[in-house]
Amino acid sequence: MIIRLLLGDQLNLQHSWFREVQPQVTYVLFEMRQETDYVKHHVQKVVGFFAAMRGFAESLQKQGHSVLYYRINDANNQHQLEKNLQQVMSELTANRFEYLYPDEYRLEKQLQAFCASLSVAFQGFDTEHFLTSRATLKSFYQGKKQFVMEYFYRKMRKQFDILMVGDQPEGGSWNFDKNNRNKWKGTDPIAKAYVPKTSNITAIYKEVVESGIATLGTLTADSFLYPTSREQALEQLQYFCEHLLHHFGTYQDAMHTNEENLFHSRISFALNTKMINPLEVVTHTIAFYRKNKDRISLSQIEGFVRQIIGWREYMRGMYWMEMPEYKSLNALENTQSLPAFYWDANTQMNCLKHSIQNSLDHAYAHHIQRLMITGNFALLTQTDPDAVDRWYLGIYADAVEWVQLPNTRGMSQYADGGKVATKPYISSGAYIHKMSNYCQSCVYNPKKRLGDDACPFNSLYWNFLDDKRPHLKNNHRMGMMYRLLDKIPQEELTALKERAYQIIEHPERF
Repeated sequence: MIIRLLLGDQLNLQHSWFREVQPQVTYVLFEMRQETDYVKHHVQKVVGFFAAMRGFAESLQKQGHSVLYYRINDANNQHQLEKNLQQVMSELTANRFEYLYPDEYRLEKQLQAFCASLSVAFQGFDTEHFLTSRATLKSFYQGKKQFVMEYFYRKMRKQFDILMVGDQPEGGSWNFDKNNRNKWKGTDPIAKAYVPKTSNITAIYKEVVESGIATLGTLTADSFLYPTSREQALEQLQYFCEHLLHHFGTYQDAMHTNEENLFHSRISFALNTKMINPLEVVTHTIAFYRKNKDRISLSQIEGFVRQIIGWREYMRGMYWMEMPEYKSLNALENTQSLPAFYWDANTQMNCLKHSIQNSLDHAYAHHIQRLMITGNFALLTQTDPDAVDRWYLGIYADAVEWVQLPNTRGMSQYADGGKVATKPYISSGAYIHKMSNYCQSCVYNPKKRLGDDACPFNSLYWNFLDDKRPHLKNNHRMGMMYRLLDKIPQEELTALKERAYQIIEHPERF
């Protein structure tokens, strides 16, 4: 008897394990308090994972595979991975244990310890999901002093012949990012987000409540927008191609109070649970683009491809190259607490109120809301990156640590000192005003630095630059901003710093 473990983010029906039914193999999946409780998760994230896991197990059973599944409230569920595995191995008198390599360092260590305790044979296998191995990034940057995602992205394009003409990029440019920074003003209509047909969400939600799991956010019949099966994930991808791709690149950095999704695909939950894989996503989307060039430009598809085969694979490589030390990095020595309004959206700052409320309502915010609104404010208020990590890992349905940690601690918070980002992603109110309509209905003025109605991001921005000068003064990409900082009269800078520390010490007043 062989026991094969499947984790909640390993729901890949295309995996070679499932090509044939093997009577001697039993697949095991567990809904565990170990996983629901290590941070406080959004209720839609917990329900979404459970729904996807249950649907996956049912699909395996329909194919004839033997599956043992522990639900969250099962009496025999011990809610800890090693204990559940020991119990199953004993009950089924298994003489071999197999598992797919976890994408999270914590689980990797846990499984290594479990395997070391076994008296039977064991073996780990690849998940057959990613385009690269864990070690690809380390090998690619061997001997180089700086990591630059663009070079890795070009390597991926060439290696997999994606948007290439011979050895040159289609359209003559590797990157159309300059075309992808438009503010959405309502002139281009937006189709609503894909809504999956789900039948068991309410029942699972009831089980989660009955189990006593502490969660955040809300779940209603209309708020759950995540696919919970491979079929739904493919439908969502096709919906994106037909209704949203034609303006995706143009408005991928835009934000608006009336639009929660804009032209974003929202397929990250399906990708990160492995219901679909990145190569099929890219292949399908490019094929659709080629058939519809009359209405979809190259810049739209390139921006999407870059996120999937560039940034996503890069983040995974960075995670495995730098762990476990990466999780404790705090290069800017930030120690402040995360403001309480991150948990209830009770703030007068409209950009934060909208972005956080959307996150609480849907377990979702797109990448610019995460980077330049919630992440920007956390960094400018010099928040402890541990607290920022916990919030991002918990609140978003697509958040698993391999992708959340380098995006948050690295790109968003610059806590890694520049391994992921070449400079801190910070801005004053001007950028938010440029890319959104948040400022139009806000009590604060993005053009004012001082005064009760001055945008808090403005004083925080200049204060941050001044406070962190010892860390950032030699960063050539920050040179212009420090020259501007040095032109601010000392009296004004003192006033800016006083207001900034009022915000940092009493964020609930703003």
